[in-house]
Amino acid sequence: MLSGQHYIAGEWINGPDVFQADNPSTGEKLPTKFQHGTEEIVNQAVEAAQACAEEFASMLPAKRAEFLRAIADEIDARGDAITEIGNLESALPAARLTGERGRTVGQLRFFADWIEEGSWFEARIETAQPDRQPLPKPDIRVMNKALGPVGVFGASNFPLAFSTAGGDTASALAAGCPVVFKGHAAHPGTSELVAKAIEAAVIKTGMPKGVFSLIHGGTRKVGQALVAHPLIKAVGFTGSTGGGRALFDIAVSRPEPIPFYGELGSNNPVFLLPQAMGEKAADIAKGWVGSLTMGVGQFCTNPGLLIALKGADLETFVETAAAELGQVGGAAMLTDRVSSAYHEVTDAMSKHASVTCPLKRRDSDGKFEGSPAIFRTTAANWKANPELAEEMFGPAGIIVECDSVAEMVALSATLIGQLTATIHMVDADADTAAALRPALEKCAGRILINGWPTGVEVCHSMVHGGPYPASTDSRATSVGSLAIKRFVRPVSYQAFPDALLPAPIKDANPLNIPRLVNGKWQMPN
Repeated sequence: MLSGQHYIAGEWINGPDVFQADNPSTGEKLPTKFQHGTEEIVNQAVEAAQACAEEFASMLPAKRAEFLRAIADEIDARGDAITEIGNLESALPAARLTGERGRTVGQLRFFADWIEEGSWFEARIETAQPDRQPLPKPDIRVMNKALGPVGVFGASNFPLAFSTAGGDTASALAAGCPVVFKGHAAHPGTSELVAKAIEAAVIKTGMPKGVFSLIHGGTRKVGQALVAHPLIKAVGFTGSTGGGRALFDIAVSRPEPIPFYGELGSNNPVFLLPQAMGEKAADIAKGWVGSLTMGVGQFCTNPGLLIALKGADLETFVETAAAELGQVGGAAMLTDRVSSAYHEVTDAMSKHASVTCPLKRRDSDGKFEGSPAIFRTTAANWKANPELAEEMFGPAGIIVECDSVAEMVALSATLIGQLTATIHMVDADADTAAALRPALEKCAGRILINGWPTGVEVCHSMVHGGPYPASTDSRATSVGSLAIKRFVRPVSYQAFPDALLPAPIKDANPLNIPRLVNGKWQMPN
């Protein structure tokens, strides 16, 4: 049922060479051969996107919303087939893939509702005051407009929610930007099936053919060519710090630099405050184990760094966590590269002179396998050895023990950029939590109390991003309605006759959307 072809502006085409995806559970190659992309294919897709960019951006929001909902419906209609191939390519269980598909279609429907509501236009109107002294005031109006063709990269760890029709694609299409999608080589079959769902939605809703293209991965040159293409106006990326930084450098070094929204590395610190540890250290440890091992630790929000006070309560925590994790067997990781990187970083950590290892990673029988590990060091050693902050993408965490609350607070001010930061506390820890908050606001995009960061809610108030290296633009989020702002820019219209104005800022408010008029919000009828 899989062609292995690229989907370019309504056509399925071949490339000059082929590759095969791995089955992480067995280490064997899967049978379907997929086409390598080329710079020529990238150019073909981007030019098709550019050819329809103005038409797509100018559509009424209701029409684009119809398209997004149609994509969601078509994905659901192919649900069983997507789960089957997704399991073969990623080793993720059917229940996880079914839940991820629900999130994927939920994001599409969420953005459909959001663009119809209209607040994302941020429409503002200042009417003329011709008699104002000493100078007249002109009529000035502003609204958000789509940037143009967007490049989106698939992520290895989320073959659906951060892939072909995932959050970046959904928010870009919602904004009115055609998408050229570069698939991840780890799950090309999943990408193709979702692309077929998008193709069906394009036909059903009468969208221009260039609104979406899929180019399979296989070589770095494809991604580099996509970012460098002069018609691409922004890029969404989820992946490693090294790969993301290389593409970011291309994006900002172009003759016309463009926004590069990269989600890179994070070890998501968790602060275990003393009174909470005194009351429930064992329960917190069990919660950490569940979060750390979710999806074999292959979540960007995996809580891989714990900061706590040394003492009996921390010993209880470590003993409980080690016992719980010791019962968790090794499991297949997403790819050979992910597994190898996890083995390398945990091997290096276990040999580090400043680190002890309450739970060692077991040797792996399977080629792609990874098992849990716990490491431990002091705050002084943590500060003296920056390499200890390296992300361990997998089910491993490092515990940093502090001599005092003051040392814990001081350590918080040294953290690099993170997607999340968490505090476990009870009421008696409120003063310590208040002392931590300023530093955590500076380093993290999302701060949690008494929870675990794995699991990102798709909603209007979510921020999934953070200061570098968590992401390349801390003002942006890849999840939630604010994600649409990455793919639009404000355009101001001065002294335009009403007939020439875009619908969101016409006098009559034909879209019936919220607008700021002369400094006061006017809500729709």
